[in-house]
Amino acid sequence: MSADPAQLLTEDDELRWAVEAELAWHDGDAKAAIATLIRDRQFLRQQLELSDFAGSKGFSRGWRPSYERHE
Repeated sequence: MSADPAQLLTEDDELRWAVEAELAWHDGDAKAAIATLIRDRQFLRQQLELSDFAGSKGFSRGWRPSYERHE
């Protein structure tokens, strides 16, 4: 029984594959790929902010998302 190839990928391999896929989607144009990723990030951040209004403090037991950058 052979292992699933996806399970053999490390996190670095998955990241490399994701970068290559993003560049391929934009025909190798790195600036277009970066611009798309930035727009996607802005959209997702807006969605997070909207979801903050949808849930009450009681629903999340007082927790609110932080929109600051974490590393």
